Amino acid sequence: MLLHIPGLFDTDELARIREALEQADWADGKVTAGYQSAKAKHNLQLAEGHPLAKEIGSALIDRLWQNPRFMSAALPHKVFPPLINCYREGGNFGFHIDKALRQPKGSPARVRTDLSSTLLLSEPDSYGGGELVIQDTYGVQQVKLAAGDLVLYPGT
Repeated sequence: MLLHIPGLFDTDELARIREALEQADWADGKVTAGYQSAKAKHNLQLAEGHPLAKEIGSALIDRLWQNPRFMSAALPHKVFPPLINCYREGGNFGFHIDKALRQPKGSPARVRTDLSSTLLLSEPDSYGGGELVIQDTYGVQQVKLAAGDLVLYPGT
């Protein structure tokens, strides 16, 4: 299952988000990766408790809870706070399987991660490469959507 959810953020919102992210303090993305996926993860990430990560994550989750397409496809009990990643020259997240269980920072609860999603913050013609590559039982699919669009897919 690959589900395209268009237009979660508009052009002005995306411009403000990108501007704020340009000033952000980024950390090594391996911090939140599991043992196996850390070997494949070569990107930057906002710390989970970073105010900007919380602000963007909260805005995204609010929109997902209100989105009929997301709700009917995902049937979520909980949504894990999004991780905000940055890919610069040479950055990538090679073949991996997302963690099956995640624990939100500061919470005793664990959340199953049957589904994963990627929200695009930049227009596809503003950078080279960058396709999200999803490999499943039915083969390999590549996704590069418009800024503000989200793709939902199996996380395991």
